[in-house]
Amino acid sequence: MLHAISLGTALAILWMLLSGMFEPLLLGLGIASVVLTVWIAHQMDVVDHEGHPIHLGVRGIFYFPWLAIEIVKANLDVTRIILSPKMNIQPHIFKTKASQLSDVGLTAYANSITLTPGTVTITMEDDATFEVHALTVAAREGVESLEMDRRCTAMEAMRKPDADGETKS
Repeated sequence: MLHAISLGTALAILWMLLSGMFEPLLLGLGIASVVLTVWIAHQMDVVDHEGHPIHLGVRGIFYFPWLAIEIVKANLDVTRIILSPKMNIQPHIFKTKASQLSDVGLTAYANSITLTPGTVTITMEDDATFEVHALTVAAREGVESLEMDRRCTAMEAMRKPDADGETKS
């Protein structure tokens, strides 16, 4: 139920920001559309911790600014490579293991790699191994340092299964 309320609140705020209309009729129609959308999503059983991951909200406040800084730094590196003919581009493909346990965590990590210029996540294997294309050796070393993996896992905040095989969050 908390996910449905959170989804409804997020949709209502988005609707108000995008419409900018505060007349009674339009507000009523907006509320009706939000309620209908949340009801349909609930009936489709897509309002859950993966479809609407509100549990990442607080921890994401710390992860996303760090990621934004990394994206800016990588943009500057790629710009330097493009503008400097002396820079040595050494494109290559390598594999890296992800430590996230949920689909949301794995997706966030794969997208974080791809958002960082100079690296692209190509595929993911069943054992959470990513195949990554890197433009330079420095870009590869950035992924292999596992700093992004560690921070993304901390944002996900899931622990490995215990002795009974249960995963706790």
